[in-house]
Formats: sequence, structure tokens, C-alpha cells
Amino acid sequence: MKIGICGGGVGGLAAAIALRAAGHDVEVYEQAPGFSRVGADINLTPNAVRALDGIGGGVGAAVRRTAARPTHRISRMWDTGEETSRLEMADAAEQRYGAPQLTIHRADLMAALESELASGTIRTGHRVETVDTDSDGATVRFAEGPDRRVDLAIGADGIHSAVRTAMFGAETPTFTGVVSYRAVIPAERLAGHPNLGAFTKWWGPDPDTQIVNFPLSRGEEIFVFATTPQDSWRDESWTMPGDVEELRAAYRDFVPEARHLLEVCDEVLKSALYVRDPLQTWISGNRVLLGDACHPMMPFMAQGAGQAIEDAVVLARCVADGTDLKAALAQYERNRLPRTARIQVASRDNTWMKQPGDADWVYGYDAWQTPLD
Repeated sequence: MKIGICGGGVGGLAAAIALRAAGHDVEVYEQAPGFSRVGADINLTPNAVRALDGIGGGVGAAVRRTAARPTHRISRMWDTGEETSRLEMADAAEQRYGAPQLTIHRADLMAALESELASGTIRTGHRVETVDTDSDGATVRFAEGPDRRVDLAIGADGIHSAVRTAMFGAETPTFTGVVSYRAVIPAERLAGHPNLGAFTKWWGPDPDTQIVNFPLSRGEEIFVFATTPQDSWRDESWTMPGDVEELRAAYRDFVPEARHLLEVCDEVLKSALYVRDPLQTWISGNRVLLGDACHPMMPFMAQGAGQAIEDAVVLARCVADGTDLKAALAQYERNRLPRTARIQVASRDNTWMKQPGDADWVYGYDAWQTPLD
């Protein structure tokens, strides 16, 4: 089949690799003029790493060269520092789930994915305006340049998805009332700080308040991610430079060990967190969605990128022979929608692994081997 993927993010590039390996002719349409070192962290939990290991010959090895490998997943309380759960990762996760947890700069993951694709597969500077469908295929229409005719159009274009709008009409994502702060700190500034090699989540006084820290770049940097309620978001941009003093004030009642993470921050980005409700269907004609285009979720379970990668793998498995596209898309939706909807809801509730519990239903999923209904 001729397949057009709208969106060149993690899910879109993962889908391109998997679909090309299945023998399809694939193009990726990305609105940005090129890839740059934007963003900060991607938390690849074992389910995501195992999916990447099977997606291309060099992706798994490439991400391991630049990522950090957290030793544990630890939950601690904001006011006492009490540890409420600890899950061993690293070698233990590899033995249990077939892959470790890796924490990596988004740009390094994108470079690893891009390197698996033949030159010309990714067409930058192509902003998708809409996608039409008929009995013979789909037409991708761009803001500038000629249309593309494809057998299947995939919307991997994020929470603002133009493909989703074309399929189901315009709607506005919902502001959750929560904002996030992100900072990357040289590890040397935190020398002697406990558990720097672990993924640690400091649970706040309410479900929307937390501080998370974990290593990046082979442990040379520490990523700090913090969320807190905010009644409104009046800025046009969803991400903007934040105020370090405002950040510190928001968590002034946390224990000193948690506050120390914020005291060494020089600068921070502030973002509004938006969501959409789970969809009833991801398919319309010869158009289908994956990743944030169909199931944007809160970051509290660190599954946004992982679920997009899983989508890519399962979609490629379902359309591998290209014989009955309608049945293949229905199979993809049937196998992916319940899992992602469950994670969407659990991420919003933000109670998962606060206490010792079952991580296997998330981390133990194998997108390559799970039976397809």
C-alpha cells in the first residue's frame, strides 16, 4: 500500500519504520522545516523499549547509547519523605519484562528513529490542512504544495490533529486546570543528593501536585518535572518560560530533599496540560489515528510516547498483508482502544503505583507478541 503518515513525531516515525518493514510504501508529512533539539525528556518504560527493540535494526541499540537507565521506580510522600513503594528496574526490569526502563532526551530518540528511515521518507515543511477519503483511498491536502493520494492516511499529528478534525469535526482540547514545570539540571549540581539514579515521584497533597526526578544522558543530567493546579491559563502559547521563584514557591511545603531539586534550577519551562476524552472510534474510511491524535493523556504514568509506539507496532502487524484494509483497521482499533482508554483514565486519576501494586499490566505488554483478536 501507499501510506501517508501525517506527523513526524515519535509515533509517526515509529509507524513509518514498522510499516516499511512490512513492505509498504510510506511517506511522513511533518510541518516543521526540520528536526531540532527541542523538548526535554522521554520516559521509555519497559513496554516501550521492547517495542522499539523490534521496530528496526538499530533503534534499540541507539537509544541505549545515549539514555540513562534508572535503577528503581520510587514513590515518596511530599510532607514526610516516607517511601510508599519501590520497584526495582534496570536488570530486574529486563529480566521480568524483557527490556529496561530508559530515560532519554527526545531529540536523541528522534535521531535514532530517523536514522532507520531511507532518505526522502520524511517530507518536512508539509503542514497538513485536511485529509479527505473515498472508496478508493484518501487525499492528503497541505497548506502549500500539491496534494498526495494514498491508500491509507494515518493521523499521528498530536493533540491538535488536523486528521482527527477532518474525521470527526472541530473540537477543543480541555484544559485540565494543571500546569507543569520542566527543567534539566547538570547532575554535578546535585552531587550527594539521594537516589539520583532512580525515577523518583514525590506525591503531593492532592492528585495534581507532584515532583518527579530522573536521570538523562547516561546520568550526566537530571530531569525535573513538577505539576500543580492552576485555575486558568491565559497565555496563547501552551509552553513558555517559567518563573523559577514561582516554581519554588509552589512546592515550599515539600520536604527539604524534594525542594533541593528546585533550588538548583536556573531556568524552567511552564506548560499547560490539556486532554481529550477517549474516542469511540479511531477510524473513518481510509483514515486512522494513533498516539496523541486519538488518546492524549496526562503524563502521570509516563505512557504518552510508549502508547504511540505500541500503536505503531500493532497497526503495522494488522495491515501487514494489505489485503483487507477495513478489517485490518478494525482489528487495530479493537486491540488498542481499550488499553489506551484504561491508561488515559488511570493517568488522569494519578494513583497508579503510589502504593505497591501491579505494574505488569503496563510494563509487561509486548506489542509484537500480544495475540490480536
